[in-house]
Amino acid sequence: MSFIRPDRTLDSASAVSRRGFLQAVAGGSALLLGQHSMAAMSPAQHAAHSNASTPVLHGPDIDLVIDHQLISPTGKATMATLVNGSLPAPTLRFKEGDTVTIRVSNRMNVPTSIHWHGILLPYQMDGVPAISFDGIAAGTTFTYRFTLKQHGTYWYHAHSGFQEQTGLFGALIIDPKDGPSHQVDREHTILLSDWTTLDPVYLLSKLKKHSDFDNHQQPTVQKLLADIEKMGLKNALQQRKMWNQMRMSPTDFTDLSASSLDYLINGQSGQKPWFGAVKSGETVLLRLINGSAQTIFDLRIPDLKLTVIAADGQAVEPVTVDELRIAVAETYEVLIQPKQDAYTMFAQNIDRSGCIHATLAASPQLHAPIPSIDPPEWLTMTDMMGAMHGDHSNHGAQGAAKAVNHAKTEYGVSVDMRVDMPRRNLDDAGVNLRDHFSKYGRRVLTYADLHTIGGSEDTREPSREIELHLTGNMERYIWGIDGLAYEDAPPVHVGIGERVRVRFVNDTMMTHPMHLHGMWSEIRQPNGDFQVRKHTVMVQPAQEVSFDLTGIEGRWAWHCHLLYHMQSGMMREMVVA
Repeated sequence: MSFIRPDRTLDSASAVSRRGFLQAVAGGSALLLGQHSMAAMSPAQHAAHSNASTPVLHGPDIDLVIDHQLISPTGKATMATLVNGSLPAPTLRFKEGDTVTIRVSNRMNVPTSIHWHGILLPYQMDGVPAISFDGIAAGTTFTYRFTLKQHGTYWYHAHSGFQEQTGLFGALIIDPKDGPSHQVDREHTILLSDWTTLDPVYLLSKLKKHSDFDNHQQPTVQKLLADIEKMGLKNALQQRKMWNQMRMSPTDFTDLSASSLDYLINGQSGQKPWFGAVKSGETVLLRLINGSAQTIFDLRIPDLKLTVIAADGQAVEPVTVDELRIAVAETYEVLIQPKQDAYTMFAQNIDRSGCIHATLAASPQLHAPIPSIDPPEWLTMTDMMGAMHGDHSNHGAQGAAKAVNHAKTEYGVSVDMRVDMPRRNLDDAGVNLRDHFSKYGRRVLTYADLHTIGGSEDTREPSREIELHLTGNMERYIWGIDGLAYEDAPPVHVGIGERVRVRFVNDTMMTHPMHLHGMWSEIRQPNGDFQVRKHTVMVQPAQEVSFDLTGIEGRWAWHCHLLYHMQSGMMREMVVA
């Protein structure tokens, strides 16, 4: 895990952290500079690799080997960081209650690490260099050992530099000790990811220089003409003038688009889509994981309903939808019941610049039509100003308007906007998904639809509240919490067993999936009632999301799971003692 300071050049061979001992392991640079051990493959081996199924390793005793390897999932040979030579990394399958032993050997000449995302374990096994352990040095083996206290769909990935972007991620499935709660005929693990043939450090450097270099959805003359027809000349010009005066983009959905990234399902691109066998009349479980570095996906299977039965590994009351947004690091379990021989699984990125598809069918020879990408919509004033704007007709109940406090550290060059009265609703599907039912007849999942079975694990009232603001300066591409980058921020302190309410306020116009290591985040409704238990909380623009946590002893990372945001400073350490 290396962090780039906003006041340092990206050409530096190292980045200084708050403690000064984070090692520079930005994988992309090491790959392009040739400082690696390389296992090159022939073109025939490339093709065989792209067609291979993801290996499945069953516990409780497993060996993993991390190395650099040349692969070409999109047709262009690129150096990757792989586990056991596989993209994605092997699926690990364990059983609840098992004590697992995982030996991870590093054959590269740079440090590495593996974080077990969403797994409750001793903090020394959490896998974050300079916080919970020293990392896995070049040429060494580290043994992870912990007892599994949960079941469900999770994943694992590197927490070192950009190694997650370059291939070090895989699915982690834990079967319940008492058997499945839903009877299914078969299941498939669907691991979404993004891939780049460019050096991730180069991409971050470009974002630092021109943060909108990859935004190809900017306002156009054609859009202006359409707006004039829709809302009249005066209103259309007034809207355009407003955005120009604020020097902000109404299409600022993501940092990296399909121009810089390709999209994969189970390691395979749209050039040779992944195939999953299903038959009419079956009940099929799909384990959905977003293992991307930077891409939020909106997923659907045309002509097929999705019944969501788990979120982030935790069982929820079944809810049937047509489409769902899966933020980076989130997981969902859904049931489908095919009625025909072939379907297309279709996932488009949040900015509508690209997509990826796979085939679910009775045989590989069968295919279904591939839908077109939906047209993008503009961000609204609600996405900028929250409840202050007052136009909530399409976004559900807001709860009582509540002003927030801004830390003194938010007033400076690292923050270019602040939200004083954030919206608090959970029933907004988000930008580019709103009104999909009225437009297309598609019901979209929201957090308000998710209800964890069994309720809260800790019913105590919180002893105090912690308010944290997700902040940034888009023009400078600086990200932080309360205006501070990771290396400049003090840790958040919580007592062992203390029940705390956290209020995340998004002061930016981008969606941030926030992940707290080692503990559950129990999201609360605007009125304070329990909603859903998650390990990753998607916070929309100008939104406040509240959740309760119970302190578990250790030193834990807490960060935005958009990798380029985390690397640019949107991270804190939580110390529970």
